[in-house]
Parts: sequence; C-alpha cells; structure tokens
Amino acid sequence: MADLRNALSQLLFASASLLVLTLPPLHAQAVPALVDITASTGIHFNHLSSPDQKFIVESMSGGVALIDFDGDGWLDIYFTNAPSVGMALVGKAAHSGLYHNNHDGTFTDVAEKAGVATPCWAMGAAVGDFNNDGWPDLAVSCFGGVVLYRNNHDGTFEDVTVSSGLKADTGWATGVTFGDYDGDGFVDLFVPHYVDLDLANLPAFGSLKTCQYHEISVQCGPRGLKGKGDTLWHNNGIGTFTEVARKAGVDDPKHFFGLGAVWSDFDNDGKLDLLVANDGEPNYLYRGLGNGTFKEIGADAGVALSEEGSEQANMGVAIGDYLRTGRMSVAISHFSDEYAELYRNDGDMNFTDVAHSAAIAKNSVPYVGWGDAFLDTSNRGLLDLILVNGHVYPQVDSSKLGTAYREPKLLYVNQGDGTFREVGLQGGPALSTPQVSRGLAVGDLFNSGKLNVVVENLTGEPMILQTTPAPGNHWISFRLLGQPSNRLALNARVFVTTGTTTQMQEVLSGGSYLSQSDLRLHFGVAATATVDTVAVLWPDGRRETFHHIAADHFYVLQQGGQPELDPKAKR
Repeated sequence: MADLRNALSQLLFASASLLVLTLPPLHAQAVPALVDITASTGIHFNHLSSPDQKFIVESMSGGVALIDFDGDGWLDIYFTNAPSVGMALVGKAAHSGLYHNNHDGTFTDVAEKAGVATPCWAMGAAVGDFNNDGWPDLAVSCFGGVVLYRNNHDGTFEDVTVSSGLKADTGWATGVTFGDYDGDGFVDLFVPHYVDLDLANLPAFGSLKTCQYHEISVQCGPRGLKGKGDTLWHNNGIGTFTEVARKAGVDDPKHFFGLGAVWSDFDNDGKLDLLVANDGEPNYLYRGLGNGTFKEIGADAGVALSEEGSEQANMGVAIGDYLRTGRMSVAISHFSDEYAELYRNDGDMNFTDVAHSAAIAKNSVPYVGWGDAFLDTSNRGLLDLILVNGHVYPQVDSSKLGTAYREPKLLYVNQGDGTFREVGLQGGPALSTPQVSRGLAVGDLFNSGKLNVVVENLTGEPMILQTTPAPGNHWISFRLLGQPSNRLALNARVFVTTGTTTQMQEVLSGGSYLSQSDLRLHFGVAATATVDTVAVLWPDGRRETFHHIAADHFYVLQQGGQPELDPKAKR
C-alpha cells in the first residue's frame, strides 16, 4: 500500500513541484468577491448566547455541518446550538437547526422532524458512515460527551449513542472526526476534549489572575483550569465502539486543551496520521505506524509550536495542498496578539512555519480566529484560504484596547508562488461585516459549480456566502463511493491533472472549527474544458486512473467503476 501511494505521488507530481516555483504572481487578476446571500436562503437560525459570556463554556460553541442527509444530491445544513449556563441549570435546552435544501435556493428547518433538534449542549459535528450502509451519519460533539445519530434513510435519524457505547464518553468533546485508522473498512471516531469543567462548580468571573485580559475582568479559562484526555473509539463493525486511545497512543496523558482534529496521510506512506490542535499548548501530530498505534512527533515534525517556539491558542484546523506538490499542508487559526499558522509540508513529516513568508501572519494578529478552510474561490485551480474571527470577551467593547467583540473575516488569495494576498475590502462588504463567528464549512449548496461558505456565528444568525468565479473558469466535482467498505470513502484522494498541473484533494471528516464541509471534492480548472487525467487513490491503497473527463459536471466515482455523471446533482 505504501509503495502504491509513493509511486503515485512521484508520478503525478514530478513536474508539479517545479510549476509552483514558476507560476506568475496573480496581483493583477480581479479579486473574486464573496457575496452575502443569507437573506435569500430563508435561513433564520439564531445561535443562543449569553450577553456577558461570563463562563468559558458559553463562548466556544457554534460548529456547522454540510450533509446531504436525505440523499437527494443537494447539501443540507446543520447548525449546532448551546444554552447559557443559566438555561442549563434549569433544564432548558437549545435547539439546533437542520435546514433541508429545497433545490430552489431556499432552505427549510426540519430538525424536529429529523430528530436532531436537541442532541445536547452542542459544540460541533462531523459526518461519517459508521455502519457502512452508504448513508451519512452524524456525530455531534457536546459539553458532556458525544451524540451519534444513525441515518434512517427516510429523512430522519435515530440516536444510537447508548447502543453504540459512545455514552461512556463524558468529557467536553470538541472537534470530533471519523477515520479508518486501522484499515478494517469501518470508520473510527476520535474525540478531542477541552476543559474538565463542572457546571455546579464554575470559576467565578474575573476571580483569578487567569480571569483577566489586559487588566479587564473576563471569563476564566482555559489557562488555570484542568484539561481532560482525548478518546479514540474503535469501530467494532457491529454498530458498537470500544475506547482504545491509550492502547493506540493518542490518549493525551498531559491533558492538553484539545479543540480541533483531522485525519490525513501527511507523509504519503499509506497510513493515516492524526493532527490535534491544542488551545494554548503544543499541537500533537500522531504518526500512524500501521499496526493500530501511533507515535507523537509534533515537535520533531515542526507543527507543535510557532516559528518563534511559542505555544499558541490553536483553534481551527484547515489542511490542503495549496502548493500543488501532492502533500497536505496545515493552517491553524489562533487568538489575538498571535498569528494564524501556515505549516508547509516539506515531505517525510517535516513542516516549516511559513506564515510570515507566505503573508498569512500579519493581517491575522489583531483577531481571534476560529473556522478556516482552503478553497478555490474563483475556479483558478489554486487553493485560497479563508478564516473567520470573533472575540471571546464582550467586555473588550467597553475597553480602550483597540479591539472589538465582533470582527471581520479574512480571505487570502493564493498568488501561485507560495504566497497569499489578503484582499480586504476587495473581497466584498460581506467579509468586512463584523460578527462573532465560530464554525465555517465549504460546499456547493446549489450545484452551480461555485462554492459557498457557511459561517455559524456565536451570536445571532449565520452568514451564507457565494463565491463569484470568472465566467470563463471551469470546474469539476466528484462524489466518491467506497466499495465494499468505507462507503463514504473518507481519506480517499483525487488527483486532477490538466497539462503539467496536478491538484490533489482528500475526502475529510470534520476539520475547520467544530465543522464539516462537503464530502464532494470540487476542483477549479481555469480555462480547461477537458481534464486530462483523474486519478483516485482509495483508502485501501488501490488506485484507478481515468482520462479525458469533461469539466463543468458533477461525477460519481465508485470504486471499481467508471466516472459517471451524478444523477442526483441536476441543476
């Protein structure tokens, strides 16, 4: 398996690495605007929020998931919700929203009917097919554990948390992610945990040194509070899970404050690795050893700390091949007075912090970053980077610190030479609209060939953004079906080659900040109307290659079959 992956990578990227160095800068190209279309969608979800945010548990929710839960070929949207401490103490729940796509640009909330309205004190969500029936299931991370919803194939879900064994996970769960780490065909679930907090014994607002921000009294934590170890739930293949984190070597014995996590094969050796973003502490990079265990190598790999060797408040995790080298690089959002990280993947588990040289760092320093994603905003064939921001302390609005609770978004346009340009107002007024943002997910909501960005805000309604690629730029999209197992093809990779350029993307569960993007893989291919080669590297190591595929279509790629037009994605 490892030989196949390495051979494919060498074949497809022999010339691509040179291309990255020779592409001309794109400063002169028109900046694609992101347009706020929220009003036209009919979505009126409102995330609950305490006005004063006196407790850390009130400021961390807000993940969003894109999921085609009814299998009609159109993405639906799941917004998580959470109560205030006051609500929770009197047993009042917060209602999450599941917005069904009506195929006409609008959405209807069906959360109650679908059975997913009140899972828990919900943080975020991730998608995976845990029972290999070909339908997407939903894992919701909670302050208090995990809720697992099994898809009933009829527009509803069944809560199987108890029967699956996941009821035993009682920590403050955050960025959950599915991945088949042992290659048995059944996706497993990793659960990072944040603060070990008890609602009956909350630290008092402003009471400790760690409850001060520039001499302003604020909520306490995470510094000064206890952390909790992470869990890894092995899928037994019969609808149940067994906790194996310690056995696998990913249990976090230091009890760091885990927020984000994502599975990927970072060294292209055919074995899944696991990246965990820890708030205010070193990140973990667990290298898969191929025998069901992992070795933590974050410091040696160069992703544990900043370029200066500092621990940062690691929040959201985005991974993508922005250089088109066939390797997944990592972007991580951070707290204000720090900077958003960009760890360039140099191969063989060596990463370099290039946030400053790639022009990511400077613009991000004033803001508290959360959801993030690599995406092609203009169908150019290059991955841009978007980050959303929002402070955790409402009290900064009444201070004289020069910062605000509501903050703008940042869009970094890939210049094609290893650097980015933050577009500011050129990206449209929606980006500069100040909000208290948290989760972010990306997908083509309307099957138009143009990506959308869905942002969940901690306070108030979400924002739905529409990208506006140049009319002459083409695209191609793939929905992958594993066979006979891992039916959603999590961590499968698709390589799209046009001329001497090869792009790579991977089917990912979770990521960003507590969020889930579209499982379909969208590639911009610029002026190319026909893609020369499409290669698929399946999770079990098998590969398939196809030639001369017409652009501007949605395709289904089933393992062992030929690319077919996706009949469910008709516009």
